[in-house]
Amino acid sequence: MVSDRSLEVLRVIVQDYVASREPVGSKSIVERHAFGVSAATIRNDMALLEEEELIAAPHTSSGRIPTDKGYRVFVDQLADLRPLSGAQRQAIETFLGQSVDLDDVLARTVRLLSQLTHQVALVQYPSLSRSRVRHIEIVSLAPRRIMTVLITDTGRVEQRLVDIPADLDDELLGQLRTRLNSSLGGLGLADAAHTLASMPDQFEVAQRPIVAHVVSSLIEQVAENRQDRLVMAGTANLVRTEEDFSGSIYPVLEAIEEQVTLLRLFGEVETDTHGVSVSIGRENAEFGLGETSVLTSGYGATGRGVARLGVLGPMRMDYSNNMAAVRAVARYLTRLLGDD
Repeated sequence: MVSDRSLEVLRVIVQDYVASREPVGSKSIVERHAFGVSAATIRNDMALLEEEELIAAPHTSSGRIPTDKGYRVFVDQLADLRPLSGAQRQAIETFLGQSVDLDDVLARTVRLLSQLTHQVALVQYPSLSRSRVRHIEIVSLAPRRIMTVLITDTGRVEQRLVDIPADLDDELLGQLRTRLNSSLGGLGLADAAHTLASMPDQFEVAQRPIVAHVVSSLIEQVAENRQDRLVMAGTANLVRTEEDFSGSIYPVLEAIEEQVTLLRLFGEVETDTHGVSVSIGRENAEFGLGETSVLTSGYGATGRGVARLGVLGPMRMDYSNNMAAVRAVARYLTRLLGDD
């Protein structure tokens, strides 16, 4: 049974090791922290922590460092999420608020997260398969050429040029636009595809060939690009922490290049009481990331957590700051997409 004081010793070991990357000894704990007990007492606490496999000695007669199990206890019981500073919050709002579309906002999101946390930042595109139709627009560009635009509630905009077999007059254009939005608005994409298939039957026989071309384009837009994908930034941050990995860093770099693997990891982590998921060390081993920690949070225009963003780095990271940054950016991104 680990005592409350032993847990506090674990807390300072994690914090000091994260700050210095030097193993932490009992003498330095007594000198730097106000425990009010002797170094011998702290050594006894450290012995208990070592028996519980929460800390380990990297070398004989050295100080101790946290294990992945120790980091887990720290995150679950001891980590305090420090609120971001006013300057950090302003930076998030200013930088992301300048985005011009979904692609731009997600690219800015990973750059910002990597700067705030000094880790590899990842953001998952909102999945079209879980989206709903917000609006459909049809724009006449030239005789017998139009552009169809599909806008989803997750901020995705899909557009396509369509050649049609005859001129589309303004009256038919208006009718088609109105019927599409009245029939499809708010539908999930699977239901939208089913509804689109029967749309030409709602028009006069002479109009159906044109309507069928438009509908065919929209059905393809609904079906395509439904594969989840990630945007990534800050890989150089991982390289700069290469000493935190026991072997070569290249297997880690190879693993994060496999988007399918990362998306599967994103899908399996569970959000904690802070609104952030933390997966540490051996918990990531099956994904080839057994020496890393992954922190994620959900975001989505409708608050449904339709996608995830987060950071990946060595187990020796500033969990309190990084968890707060991931949560803050996810919340702001949710508000930003909801305002679109």
